[in-house]
Amino acid sequence: MILSTPDTINEDGAANHGSVVLLAGASGLVGREILATLLADKTVAAVHCVGRRPIPVKHPKLITHLAEFSALPTLPKVDQCFISLGTTIKVAGSQAAFRAVDLDGVLAMALAARCSGAATLGVVSAMGADAQSPVFYNRIKGEMEIALGRMGFKSLVIARPALIDGDRAFLGQAGRAGEGIGLLLARALRPVLPANYRAILARDVAQALIRTVQAATPGVVTLLSGDMQGG
Repeated sequence: MILSTPDTINEDGAANHGSVVLLAGASGLVGREILATLLADKTVAAVHCVGRRPIPVKHPKLITHLAEFSALPTLPKVDQCFISLGTTIKVAGSQAAFRAVDLDGVLAMALAARCSGAATLGVVSAMGADAQSPVFYNRIKGEMEIALGRMGFKSLVIARPALIDGDRAFLGQAGRAGEGIGLLLARALRPVLPANYRAILARDVAQALIRTVQAATPGVVTLLSGDMQGG
């Protein structure tokens, strides 16, 4: 289902020939910041958001596609794709449900983007991502990174943020007790924590990811959390 279509004509009547971007996960902390930055970017002509629920944003450049990630429709031609999908085992309800979002959903979206012509992909992963990790969360993130690397994108940018600092209540998301405690500790210990393990603003993650995707460096670029601090 398509909820809106973009106005691709400039004020002077000329067609807008900027980049066409695909985004999944616009309802999350980082996804919301990615969307806002892309919509404000004059080099971006249109943003196609894919998700299971409508997002409370209206903009001439925004097109929303409602779909399950397990049954994605054929999507329009795009130049770049950003994926910021993620949940927790507690929210998802089980390890299998978590895997369905953080691995299967991400890979389905990436494949759809590849089929739609995207040469560059930016994805939000996590510090500690490791396919061999004994920690389930980190292992799934690591498996996701490896699978994306095999999809043949000309440029793949992987952002690995530490604990993300942002207002989930503003997004209508349930609070995460463990995350809240973690953020309080991270803020208190910030001066002594290594840069890669300090809490990071969602806006900083989004802006660093967009900047690097737009640079389109060939191969795989991994942005560690410390690299993204301060935008």
